[in-house]
Amino acid sequence: MRTSSRRAILRTGLAVSGGLVLASCTGDGTPGDHTMDESTVEGFVDPQGSRVTDAEAARNPGAVREFSLTAAPRDIDLGGVIARTWSYGDTIPGAALRVARGEQVKAVITNNLPNPTTIHWHGLALRCDMDGTPGVSQKPIESGADFTYQFTAPHAGTYWFHPHVGTQQDRGLYAPLIVDDPDEPLEYDEEWTVVLDDWMDGVTGTPDDVLKELSGGMGHGDMGHGDMDEPMAMGHMLMGATSDLLGGDAGDVAYPHFLVNGRVPADPDVLNAEPGTRVRIRIINAAGDTAFRVALAGHTMTVVHTDGFPIEPVETDALLLGMGERYDVIVELDDGVFGFVALAEGKNALGRALVRTGSGEPAKPDARPDELDRRVLAYSDLVPDPSVAFTPGEPDRVVDVELTGGMAEYDWGINGRRYDPNVLSGIEEGERVRLRFINNTTMWHPMHLHGHTFALADSGVRKDTAIVLPGSTLEVDFDADNPGRWMVHCHNVYHSESGMMTLIGYRD
Repeated sequence: MRTSSRRAILRTGLAVSGGLVLASCTGDGTPGDHTMDESTVEGFVDPQGSRVTDAEAARNPGAVREFSLTAAPRDIDLGGVIARTWSYGDTIPGAALRVARGEQVKAVITNNLPNPTTIHWHGLALRCDMDGTPGVSQKPIESGADFTYQFTAPHAGTYWFHPHVGTQQDRGLYAPLIVDDPDEPLEYDEEWTVVLDDWMDGVTGTPDDVLKELSGGMGHGDMGHGDMDEPMAMGHMLMGATSDLLGGDAGDVAYPHFLVNGRVPADPDVLNAEPGTRVRIRIINAAGDTAFRVALAGHTMTVVHTDGFPIEPVETDALLLGMGERYDVIVELDDGVFGFVALAEGKNALGRALVRTGSGEPAKPDARPDELDRRVLAYSDLVPDPSVAFTPGEPDRVVDVELTGGMAEYDWGINGRRYDPNVLSGIEEGERVRLRFINNTTMWHPMHLHGHTFALADSGVRKDTAIVLPGSTLEVDFDADNPGRWMVHCHNVYHSESGMMTLIGYRD
């Protein structure tokens, strides 16, 4: 993706291309018809009700920034590989949307897909009726229809958006959403947004093909994953992909390509800059089934944000990102040509981009920089910035989220149950809630909470998506300050669509 100068962003008042309109706030910011035909679940807050409207008004909605998005089938050039896919524009990822903290996003989506769709604004604590969860916060947007999303962006940071219908996210329907901080304390010269993805759509099949194949189950339990020297593809299923960092099985989909900013390694995206440039790199993992270990050859990275929220700066050589996670890092660039490499964790394959600050030839597309095998940042290395640290305190309520199922029957679920929108865990507004992610499976799961950020209970660092290793328990706390009905789910597309989703609802 194209780099941008922080100074230029501030100078132009955060204007972006693509028909952005800056307007004054009108009314309560509520768009047109977004109600649902389905009756609300008795005893829980209605996502279209007054408590959601009141919560939005309390955010003091600012100026409106207007965007237009069209979801449609397109042929996309991945760098010499042409894929027939679904996307929001002529490139993947789609063009970034950019607003300032406190401003409103007003995005009109036109659905030219053959199927219904929605948009979920991943990581934002937004109003519930704009969350994009079909059958919960809105009706799906039918083929040929338009829908207007309008909501306040309450927190600065690196976010992204994607559908929440079926396996659509594992196509090309995703793009960054950057919320700038008008009082940004960081000093840097340039920005570079880097989006990571695993890719098969329009090349070896479709995500629906993959889900159908996986749903038949592997029929062998977890045998074989630790017995193979190299991962092996069986149709769309990948056998033997293992990772010590992920506690065993790393993933189960055989992707032919791994992309950085929509490009294959042989024809990479390139950041051009001057030696000595301090660049802020916003890294987003938009993959369906792949964790990425990332590093910039010849450089260390200073990590400054995770999932949009600031932390005490910490240096590392490499980062591990589960699906849905984001990290912001600051790097001072050396002189030369350097690979920004994304190792598909456990899958023995790479994605890459290039950073060019001088003359020279880049390393080969499959070159693996030493930094990947040095310091890999762990959650235990993270300390929240005092400005976003939760006030210490014991939770008022504990909700157990037991991760269940396996590959043999492909019966992923939560608390032994596949997703049912009529089953909710009730909480009360004003409570401090602790979620205990109890992973009783033999695979890792990146767990995501809609509508809130949580704090890792042992460190307080703020996140909205976190890796839960097999056989382990991860405790996270959040403040119940955003009424509605909210999804909690694994961000492996195939796990969630097979049933590893549930709902938390505010009691009415």
